Amino acid sequence: MKPVRQLIFVLGDQLSLSLSSLESADPERDVILMCEVIEEATYVPHHKLKIALIFSAMRHFAEELRARGFELRYTRLDDADNSGSFTGELARAVADISPERVVVTESSEWRVLQSMKGWQSALNIPVEIRADTRFLCSKSEFCDWAEGRRSLTMEYFYREMRRKTGLLMQGKEPEGGKWNFDAENRKPAKPDLFRPKHPVFKPDEITVEVLDLVERSFAGNMGSTKKFAFAVTRADAERAADTFMQDFLPNFGETQDAMLKDEPFLNHALLSFYINIGLLDPLAICRAAERAYLEGRAPLNAVEGFIRQIIGWREYIRGIYWLKMPGYENSNVFDAQRPLPDFFWSGDTDMACLSTVITQTITHAYAHHIHRLMVVGNFSMLAALDPYAVHEWYLSVYADAFEWVELPNVIGMSQFADNGFMASKPYAASGAYIDRMSDYCHGCSYDVSKKTGSAACPLNALYWDFLDRNAETLSKNHRLAQIFSSWHRMDEGKKQSYRDSASAFLQKLDAGERI
Repeated sequence: MKPVRQLIFVLGDQLSLSLSSLESADPERDVILMCEVIEEATYVPHHKLKIALIFSAMRHFAEELRARGFELRYTRLDDADNSGSFTGELARAVADISPERVVVTESSEWRVLQSMKGWQSALNIPVEIRADTRFLCSKSEFCDWAEGRRSLTMEYFYREMRRKTGLLMQGKEPEGGKWNFDAENRKPAKPDLFRPKHPVFKPDEITVEVLDLVERSFAGNMGSTKKFAFAVTRADAERAADTFMQDFLPNFGETQDAMLKDEPFLNHALLSFYINIGLLDPLAICRAAERAYLEGRAPLNAVEGFIRQIIGWREYIRGIYWLKMPGYENSNVFDAQRPLPDFFWSGDTDMACLSTVITQTITHAYAHHIHRLMVVGNFSMLAALDPYAVHEWYLSVYADAFEWVELPNVIGMSQFADNGFMASKPYAASGAYIDRMSDYCHGCSYDVSKKTGSAACPLNALYWDFLDRNAETLSKNHRLAQIFSSWHRMDEGKKQSYRDSASAFLQKLDAGERI
């Protein structure tokens, strides 16, 4: 057997040929290790489609590396000698092939990175942990940006990323004279029989084998793999990106906050899955969107909004994660302790907004950002659900959810559990917001126009009750001053009606009754 210079360990969300651990890799002297392990597949009860996407994409990436001449040591989940963990599989590989050293790109998740840091001493072999250069802002750069700031406003970070990348810039000034066109991107949508269809990808032989494995090994997990249609190769992911740029980006902007019960995707990109596991390069995607604007194929408000989600929000969220971990996951400023209702796993509720979004999540392992923030997240915060439990649910059910991106979005943005470290105000809303931005309220068992009582939309009373019971914390927030002023002007009878309606609803929730 040839001497092995480097054992290069590639994780399931690192499926990029530009990965730092693969730099200067030599097919003649190096071996690549990849593994499907039960520890990672079960640390939360992941959606079947999520597991299938990652495992199939891993197996296809392994084939891509083999085609480039690399020797692969690949452990499948059901291999008889699979140890079940990253550390165990690395130890087996080191013992079998005796490499001179191990090279790995740092994990995107704090939990796994801590294991990596112990590998050198545990295995008695040099382990080089390289930075993940697929992100535009390094951890140290974000810390430097954050240091000394009274608040970490994403908008200002985003402007730095625009300057750094040159995207949508005219010299030192932003294209169109404004950094942000979000005010133009908040319109409701109407059903459209002629809306283009997002591409679907028929499972090949490798994927079919994975789907069978997932159905056998994770029978009790959410969802089904019967309609699996994700891209699992770089070529198909790039095809999905091209389709978005051509068919959906021009109309992405105006309706990116809209919701329709029969159109779960609208004009959204459906690319986060592929970016987050490494099949697509985020900067390349942004440059493609910029070209669409410069060539007159998409308006500025749509392109700017799309680019902001990637170089602004995505990079910012990663920076917050590494700045605040560990411990951030336990933030709970409102001391919310209520467990998740059973309908979070079934969609079985009379609240049409929640039923629609959760049912679509069960079907697709996907919901767009307003579904996540203003439907499921809003309800969870108003109903005082345990934010850590909410975090674990999001991490479990969405195919694009990895802790580094999901945790700050839930703990900081959705649940405001960090007391405003990340968001300037809680994203709380009554039923009126859902009614304005969706068609969910039509035909709902509850009446969104009624404010209190058993027939009223529960969000209406829960909204005011949330503000009232957390007034000591929230009344200090200047962005809520006008809302609290409205509350204080209400007569006591009206206030009590809101409190009583909210209490009655929450009692039913706690009793496990259908709501």
